[in-house]
Amino acid sequence: MRRDPARLANEDFDLLVIGGGVTGACVARDAALRGLKVALVEKNDFAHATSAHNSKLIHGGLRYLKNFELRLVRESLRARRIWQKIAPHLVRPLPFLIPFYNSGWAERAVLGAGLSLYDLLSYDRGWLDDPDQRLPGHSSLGTAKAAELEPALAADGFQGALLYYDAQMYAPERLALENLASACMHDAVCVNHVAAENLLIREGRVEGAQLADRFGGAKFDVRAKLTLLATGPWSDLFLEQALGKPAKHKLVRSKGIHLIVPAMTRNHALTVAAKHGHFFILPWRGHSLLGTTDTRFTLPPDQAGVTESDIESFLAFINAHLPVADLKRSDVEHFYAGLRPLVDDGSGDTYGASRRSELIDHGKSDGLDGLYSAVGGKWTTSRELAQSVTDTIVAKLGATALPCTTARMRLPGGWIDNFANLVARARHAQPDLAVEHLLRLYGTRLTKVLELASDPALRRPLSASGDIGAQVLYAVREEMAMTLEDVVMRRTGIGQLGDPGAEAINSVADLMAGELGWDRARRDAEIVALAKNFRTRPEAEGA
Repeated sequence: MRRDPARLANEDFDLLVIGGGVTGACVARDAALRGLKVALVEKNDFAHATSAHNSKLIHGGLRYLKNFELRLVRESLRARRIWQKIAPHLVRPLPFLIPFYNSGWAERAVLGAGLSLYDLLSYDRGWLDDPDQRLPGHSSLGTAKAAELEPALAADGFQGALLYYDAQMYAPERLALENLASACMHDAVCVNHVAAENLLIREGRVEGAQLADRFGGAKFDVRAKLTLLATGPWSDLFLEQALGKPAKHKLVRSKGIHLIVPAMTRNHALTVAAKHGHFFILPWRGHSLLGTTDTRFTLPPDQAGVTESDIESFLAFINAHLPVADLKRSDVEHFYAGLRPLVDDGSGDTYGASRRSELIDHGKSDGLDGLYSAVGGKWTTSRELAQSVTDTIVAKLGATALPCTTARMRLPGGWIDNFANLVARARHAQPDLAVEHLLRLYGTRLTKVLELASDPALRRPLSASGDIGAQVLYAVREEMAMTLEDVVMRRTGIGQLGDPGAEAINSVADLMAGELGWDRARRDAEIVALAKNFRTRPEAEGA
């Protein structure tokens, strides 16, 4: 997976995908596997925004049952099983508890009935070869048993809990990257840090886009028979810029913040219902991930961030509905914000808005033939959305294409029969490494990373995360990492639990400087740019 922007200017494509988040990545993979000539460009880094800044869940959408969206729930549950199958290193089962405090029998009965329906709709949850990936049905736990599993729940008024299962991504940004790697293995041209500045339009037909390479400053055109906008929260804004007038299809942007704190539970996630919503406490990498808020965001998407008031209000919300949490600002070790691009249904309610996806044919809606937009949706069903989009693209092209294979073709690092056995073998062979963490990031491709660690210094941990120097070289040479942030925040786990400290950052910067030929000024500028990931935003900028 090498960065080669020259190919964009020198080749013609069947499909140009603008946007390198999970939707774009999944479409690029599906289309390339079917034999189409595919190009994908991303103005920043792959999966740098919403696709990384989420609750890291692959789930069926239990709460969607309230809106009777049974088809969406069933689609999501099937999608969950597929992700577990094709990326078993990155998507693993996660047990959830729904605790009850001073609740009435009706509340417990309704939730129990909902979980029974959830089980029924996930009838295929055991159709996996690895027994550790198979998900049991839900069960009801009494006070003593629930408190035994999670002692932190024991408090006045505790009445037990419901236990159910979903799945969790270890690193959503790497799951998106594996889709791109698969696309590139099938001759797609995927390039990050290249911005689509405008569309190429001739006689009412879109023929590609005008591009600008952030590194080197080159500007050039890429030509394609069809173009897909997969730019998430930026979709309607990009289209308005290209059209020079308001877009007919509007998005509502919903901001969700997440906080990382010391571990609050042993092994279980908590789903806590509130009067106006719910929140999760998720075990993740030895910490707890708290998510999420849901507030309408009306500023430019690039300004989204976490403010101190965001943190204060979210902690107060959690403490009010789960008093045993007793969280303080000093407990917060890291934070991030993402924007959900929601199809505008006119209600103004971001929490209750459907997470459905939509494919827009701008030839019909805006008189721009050859242009499509994929909007809405969620991480869990992104592969299904890509399949539907590619079906439409193939039909529009009138192409003879291969059938869709993305539901059964494993991702590059996912050729694993039993993950626990793989970890056990790796621990025996590599006793000096944090092998489970590394295998969760790379799967079977870890052997390629370790081939770069002939120097013992490249095997030593760079930070408490267990990431090593060889990963930095691999990120630059094989995964298109171009900035310090690309490596620290998305290719590795070095910065994902908060500021790893100056020593770790300097070590990564030195390795990248040697690989990419940075001078001292560029190296120092990269360190300054990275620091924004560990600071809250001013209130006026991140609201």
